[in-house]
Amino acid sequence: MIERLLPAYVVCAATREVTVPDGTLFPEEEAIVAKALAKRRNDFTTARACARRAMRGLGLEPVAVLHGKRGMPLWPDGIVGSLTHCDGYRAAALARAADVLSLGVDAEPHAPLPDGVGALVVRPEEQERFTGPPAGEEGGIHWDRVLFSAKESVFKTWYPLTLTELDFDEADLTFHREGDRAAEGTFTARLLRTDPALPPRLEGRWRVEAGIVTTAVLLRPDWRETGGAVG
Repeated sequence: MIERLLPAYVVCAATREVTVPDGTLFPEEEAIVAKALAKRRNDFTTARACARRAMRGLGLEPVAVLHGKRGMPLWPDGIVGSLTHCDGYRAAALARAADVLSLGVDAEPHAPLPDGVGALVVRPEEQERFTGPPAGEEGGIHWDRVLFSAKESVFKTWYPLTLTELDFDEADLTFHREGDRAAEGTFTARLLRTDPALPPRLEGRWRVEAGIVTTAVLLRPDWRETGGAVG
């Protein structure tokens, strides 16, 4: 699903399995999850298996994927990437830094956000823009969950370039559907806190398929010359 949101020069790998045959960790990775609960270990392991498949797709030898502050994946020199995992889906998206400055991907179950979370995530003006039939009807979308995922993708794009945190209410998102009943489309994120490393708006894509929401944001290195972000 993630690959449908990104251009061909981004290599994606995903799985819906809890465990995978090629899910062997490097010793450095093993140390990170040595005391983790089973779910955390499976999420960590399957996401890195996806990352190594994507590395092979770029013609690279697989290496350990450690993490820095806030869990940011640490990629080999010259590589940009993003990881995501949720119940029922794990994925990695990688590209060469010559093609991509930063990218973020996220996956979530297509279900309402837990009680109380929406108030922390959804700005009032965003709520007013949600259109279409209720999620329980044909063509209906759980827009609160799509917005949550899209903001996660925005933040994963933002953080590696700024190394500062962006709160949920510091991005104002507008969604567009490909058609009245389509379960996919685009979104624009207006950044309410700006940084010279990024344009004031980021563009992304979203899709709902097989009970999973996926979102992606991509920023090209030439965004200053082209006048903005390229999704």
